[in-house]
Amino acid sequence: MRISVVDVGSNTVRLVVADAEGGVPLPVHTAKWRLRLSQHVAHGGRIPDESVQQLCEAVAAAGRTAERWGAAEPLAFATAVVRSAPNRPEVLRAVRAETGIGLCTLPGEVEAELTFLAARRWMGWRSGPLALLDIGGGSLEVAFGRGRLPDFAASLPLGAARLTHEFFQGEDPPSARSVKALRRKVRHELRDVAARIRWEGPRTAVATSRTFQQLGRLCGAAPGRHGPFMERRLHRTELRRSLERLAALPAAERARLPGISAPRATQSLAGAVIGHTTMKLTGLKVVTICPWALREGVLLRHIEDGPSWWEDIVRFGEEMSWCGAATGEAVPLRIATPAR
Repeated sequence: MRISVVDVGSNTVRLVVADAEGGVPLPVHTAKWRLRLSQHVAHGGRIPDESVQQLCEAVAAAGRTAERWGAAEPLAFATAVVRSAPNRPEVLRAVRAETGIGLCTLPGEVEAELTFLAARRWMGWRSGPLALLDIGGGSLEVAFGRGRLPDFAASLPLGAARLTHEFFQGEDPPSARSVKALRRKVRHELRDVAARIRWEGPRTAVATSRTFQQLGRLCGAAPGRHGPFMERRLHRTELRRSLERLAALPAAERARLPGISAPRATQSLAGAVIGHTTMKLTGLKVVTICPWALREGVLLRHIEDGPSWWEDIVRFGEEMSWCGAATGEAVPLRIATPAR
């Protein structure tokens, strides 16, 4: 069986085509289209018509690519930037009308659940009680669990792109005062969630996302060319030193550092502040960098639970969009999950 996912994030549209024989999603082709939606959309702001058109073109290209590689219609989802936009229903309708692909928005807690599943499958049962951290462009996902799916999952408005725009706009490099204000924001938003993680006392902590991968490389982890099975860890003390280094440099110079890509250099400092503050508040001294994340979680749920769970995701996502359009707010919904 060959399946595919399309992930509309704050910076890119990514396609993964994978074979699912043996219950493991083995990628056969990946592609991405850079849109940088977060640069054109303020937090909670409308997605401009030009960006909607670019999104439609990227999703259509992803669908054609998936078809060429022998996959059916992709499981297509959008994360925080589209989810929080007041014109979300119009965006989703436009994508379906122009591409024939049903794009849905995932509630943040469901993103955390699916990412946790991917981390659990990658790390295995020997990792024991597991904590998960995932820094996206628009949100931070945190989860904890002892089984296949988390016992606790939360999504917070602490994405690297979002906070860069909110605290560092027009400052390059930002002032120490702005960095301190950002850290204070993270501490305030994360207080209750961090207390829960400390109380649970995880045996293993895992970090996913491109932000954590790049921070890990900056702090000395092996480069990507060494393959996905190389163990990569990020220590809080090393991250603190790297954070100070990032804070002293403008974005153009950060892009010359190991692991920091030019497209993400601007938001790398905010990502480091979020990552370090989260690790400190949760009491985590080291995290393992996991190459599997949300996309792999979607593929795994599709493989393990069949297509009906995705139909529920799409249906609930549509309900959330319509309710949000009526009230002006996103409506939190939980997707029913099988027993762990």
